[in-house]
Amino acid sequence: MKPFVQIATRPEGDVALTERASVLAFSGLREENLIWARLDRDPFPDLHAGDISGIILCGSPFTVSDPSEVKSAAEKRAEAEIFRVLDRVIAEDIPFLGACYGIGTLGVHQGARIDRTFGEPLGAVEVTLTHDGREDPLVREAELSDTFTGLVGHKEAVHTLPEHATALATGATAPVQMFRVGTRQYATQFHPELDIASIIERARVYRDHGYFSPDEMEDIFTALQSRTADEPPRLLRAFAQLFAD
Repeated sequence: MKPFVQIATRPEGDVALTERASVLAFSGLREENLIWARLDRDPFPDLHAGDISGIILCGSPFTVSDPSEVKSAAEKRAEAEIFRVLDRVIAEDIPFLGACYGIGTLGVHQGARIDRTFGEPLGAVEVTLTHDGREDPLVREAELSDTFTGLVGHKEAVHTLPEHATALATGATAPVQMFRVGTRQYATQFHPELDIASIIERARVYRDHGYFSPDEMEDIFTALQSRTADEPPRLLRAFAQLFAD
């Protein structure tokens, strides 16, 4: 099998490592079958469509819709690399699955309007498949329910999709929770690479990044621990199974 690539843009080494472990666990891929590309510090590897099965882009503390002057050098570097990768993803029809930061970057690349209108604080939300979502091959492979619980925490979101994009899932606060462009390029607003325990662990690291009020953190965690969000991680395994080359 040709390897997949996991793109990471988290400068915090411990968070990057736990994210890596989650992607491996939920996708079912082995270490040797998942190249790790740390774009916050390194260029994307010299790989082409014929070398890999697909690309997974995880979340990030970066925010694509922020003005350039407030972005760090690492954020600007990672963003430029991601857009260069997305040029090739679209041109060469490389399977792609982006989560959270992935929906912002793929969205901007494809002409979506991304802004802070539909941001959601850390929590568990109801996600509902659209008609197109229920018929989508990846969603069907993952056996997602028509309505399921997704884990979110984001400052920006899709405001408007371009006409050529297909909305696959929606939510009460963020109207675009998942979309597809082409036939094999996907993005989700919710986190398929996280479960309840891992999103709580990550939130502790990012408690002062504006995703929630730090004063309410423990109450948010208590509420999360009463929820179940076991369906979204199926997307990672389905992506790996559907597009393994």
